[in-house]
Parts: sequence; C-alpha cells; structure tokens
Amino acid sequence: MTRLQHRKGIKRGAFAAGAALTVVAVAGAAPGAGAAPASTPGKPVLKLVAASKSVTLDRWEGNSGVYLDLGTYVTVDNAPLEFKVTRKSYKDPVVATQVLRNGTRTTTKALPAGTVKDFSGLPGFLEVSVKNASGVEVQKTKGTFCPNNASGRLRPDAPATSHYPESCPTNPFTLGSVWGVEKGWAANTTAVDYDSPVDLPAGEYTAKVSVAKKYRDLFGMPNDQATIKVTVRQISDGEGGGGAGLTGGQHSSMAHGGAHGGAHGGAHAGGHHYGPRGADAPTPSALSHALEDRGLAHHLGDGSGHTDGSRVAPGLKANSKRPTGRAAVPANAPKPDLRSLPAWDIAVTDGEDGDAPGKDYLAFSANVWNAGPAPLVVDGFRKPGADLMDAYQYFYDANGKQIGYSPTGTMEWDPRIGHEHWHFTDFASYHLLAADKKEIVKSGKEAFCLANTDAVDYTVKNANWHPYNTDLSTACGQQNSISVREVLDVGSGDTYTQYRPGQSFDITGLPNGTYYIEVVANPAKRLKETNLKNNVSLRKVVLGGTTGARTVTVPPYDLINAP
Repeated sequence: MTRLQHRKGIKRGAFAAGAALTVVAVAGAAPGAGAAPASTPGKPVLKLVAASKSVTLDRWEGNSGVYLDLGTYVTVDNAPLEFKVTRKSYKDPVVATQVLRNGTRTTTKALPAGTVKDFSGLPGFLEVSVKNASGVEVQKTKGTFCPNNASGRLRPDAPATSHYPESCPTNPFTLGSVWGVEKGWAANTTAVDYDSPVDLPAGEYTAKVSVAKKYRDLFGMPNDQATIKVTVRQISDGEGGGGAGLTGGQHSSMAHGGAHGGAHGGAHAGGHHYGPRGADAPTPSALSHALEDRGLAHHLGDGSGHTDGSRVAPGLKANSKRPTGRAAVPANAPKPDLRSLPAWDIAVTDGEDGDAPGKDYLAFSANVWNAGPAPLVVDGFRKPGADLMDAYQYFYDANGKQIGYSPTGTMEWDPRIGHEHWHFTDFASYHLLAADKKEIVKSGKEAFCLANTDAVDYTVKNANWHPYNTDLSTACGQQNSISVREVLDVGSGDTYTQYRPGQSFDITGLPNGTYYIEVVANPAKRLKETNLKNNVSLRKVVLGGTTGARTVTVPPYDLINAP
C-alpha cells in the first residue's frame, strides 16, 4: 500500500539548499563564537530577524498565487525554547506548557488558556503586511509559528544537532507533542500554507513582518520589525527558476513529485483523482522548510550522504538471518501498545483504480499508533522463490539487546501498481458497522507496510522524536528483497488513506442512515502488546443522497470536528 508524502498540485522550491543543520547567516545574529547575551538563567532570549533584506518569489503559470516564504526567523539564545503540548482526552482542549531548563533544574510555565488551538504551533504569532510599489497595502496576513521548524545554528558553539522533533503534528487526533528550538539556533517563522497561496501579481513589493504583541509580552521579545523587499516574478511551465541559497530566499522550483515520485508517490501518473489528500496519503507533516523543500522528507535519518542526527537504536538494525532457537517472549520484556485513532478525512467517491464504475464508495483515513513503551519491530524472511515472507516480532531490553522473538504471521508481496512492496498482514482491519455498532455491514482487511508517518503523542514514555522509517522508501523493500524490517516507533502512528481498490467501503445500495467506521489494530492478536483492550475505535457517519449522488455527514468526535 502506498502513501503520497508530498502535497498535491504544488510547484515549490528547493531554496533551503543547506539542510536543517547548516549554519544560518541572519542579520543581527551573533557573529563567530560570541557568547549568548546575559539574561535570566534558564530563560530563553527570543528575537525576530530576517535572513535577507530581499527575496524573490516565483509565481508559476497556472497557479493562483505565491507562497510568502519571507525568510524570517526567531533566534533563541541563553536557554532552549521548549513547550510540552497535550490534551487529557478528546473531550479536553489542547494546553501548552513552557519548559524552562537551567542546568539540571527544570521549571514549567503554563501558557494562558486558549493560546493554542491544536498541535500545529502558536497561532497568530507572525503578522505580515505587504505593500505594492505605490505604498498601498495589498495583503495582510497572520501566521502560525511551529518552533520545530528548526532551520539552523547561529554560532559554532551551539549544539551541532537539534534533539527536538522536526515537525508540528497536523493529524486531527494528535494527543501530545513537544516543540522546541535549541539554544543558539534559529527557527523559520514563515508558516506557509500550501493550500492558500497569496494572490500577488508579478512586480515589486515591500513586506513588513512582526511578532504579535501578546507573544512579545509573553516571551519578553523586543518590538522588532523586519522589512523585506519582495520581487514576484512570473514563471511559465518549462522555464527554469533561478536557485539561491538559504539567505537569499529564492525558490528554484521543481515539478510536483520531485525527489519522491516513482512507485511510492506517483499520484498523478495515471491522472487519477485520489480524494482530499491523494491516494493513501498520511496527514501532511509540517516538516522544516529546509528538509521539505529539498525533497528529503522521504529519507530523514542518518544514512549515506545525509544526517539529521537522529537516534538509530540497536533494535532498528535488521537481522541478517532468521532467528534460531525456541521462540520466547520474557514476561518482563518491554512491548508496544498499539492503539487505533478514530477515522477522519471521510468522503464519498465514485471509485478509483480497479473499482467498478457507477458505484459509490466511502473513503476515509485511518491510523494505528504505538503508545509504547517499546517499538514494534517486525522482520520478514523470504521463502525461496515465493512472494511470501515469514514474519517475526522482536523484543529488546532497555539497552537495546534482543531478549526474545515470536512468530507473527507473514509478509506478502503486493504487485499492484502504486503498491509494489512488502506488506505485513493482520496489522489492522476496518469494518462498517450498522447503527447498533454490532452488525458488520462491510469489512475491509488490508496488509500494511509499517512507517512512522504521524507524530501522535511524543509525550509518552520512550517516545522517539526522530523515528527512522518515516515513509515507505525506508521500510518496505523491493520485489527482489530476501528480507525486510518494518518498525513502528514509540509515539508515532501509521496513516493510510483508504481510496485504493478493496480499501474503501462499497456503499452502493446501502440504505441511508447512521453507520460507524470501526478501525481495529492487531485484529488477529498475533502481535504481543502491553494492552489488547484499546485496539478499537469507532467514528459515526450518516449516509444520505441517492445512488450516484450519495452524501456523508460526519458529526464531531467530542471536541474534534474533523470530518
């Protein structure tokens, strides 16, 4: 099963040619290895700066506007900027607490109630005013600031890598997140909404950027404003945009799909309609612009030619041969805890590849995540000449030493176009239930290639803020693979959007009325877990309309209004 890791219909650039770990040259930043400014111990010193006095933004032919990526940053010094963002349940609002670290001493400060609405960042943090050459204001916008959008260091004596996560979660059913910027680092403040380009015709503009007063007061920031000259240029298809470095802010745009098209991403290969976010798309992550624009979202982690400093635990190193000896799982072995999220992204479609024409289908997104305290580690070893692997679950102690294993079914090769990788069977199943929540009206069962697509709760014990296999290209193997390892790390979940054949529910002929989408993790109970009582979730849907024009209404799930 495939996922589409990039947003649809976008031509955007690779302006951040120096990855998230490069030194950011920003106006006003402390040069050389100068010491951090004196301030209250443990309290971060924040300042808004601009990387450049001018940027060039490309407006591509056929697109409705440009993206206001103005190259402004919040610099952090004296102490890290860190937040713990949580909600007790889906009945409770999201709350944020600032964590203040002074050596071994840690204190916390709750942000005012209602400051944050979700896990995407600090809303209304950035204020932008754009005026044309005549001095007339033509755009006025506000932007959300994701502290995890780390873009680089300010000084050589700053930490070489950031231990904070690379994104702010956008999954509507996220439970907990950690945001942070290391001391001596700068975080990009431009929260570009790729679904909402700004309609600026080609020409010259002046942008003024500032931090909203409530945040200046909250964090003790000076009332700095960045003034940036903006040149918008019209680019036709086939015409190359000029590249530039990080400080120039220019976009050398590339065609949609970029580095991660091919078997795992080619959503437009057949001109198909794949629903709201594309076939099998995970919730789009808010990766740092430096990683996102370089097309590196498909291989985050340490590897040949690239590094983000992430942890690669011993348990993530695949075994070279089948386990030997008696299968056993010590009673005290740390185990994963698989949980399902309620379905979302629910829509009626008229079918996709291979579906019968003239029918109505109920499509949805589903996620199974790991609440820990141990990662789910599964190896597959191929039977000679067969499109089938024997699968084993592995268990590790706190030091990463393997202490047990258990047979857990099979992995199978899926030859279908758009899949073409190894699936682990019996990971999850889906049912469409009648109004009584008991009678199964339709059933869907799919094999999975496990990948850490969504940060569901990075506040749980042993959560890995830098999971290795964040999409299929690092997880699923090839047709000629003799073995494969698939991992679902602690705190992360695996989203599948059910638009492909056999995944969505055929609702043709079903009576109008109330139904429930049931998502079941580990349905055969073959995987060893800490808890098997939290594997099922339900989402209410109401079907209406007539054949060929069916409708679906999705009531809110407690405080979550995400149909």
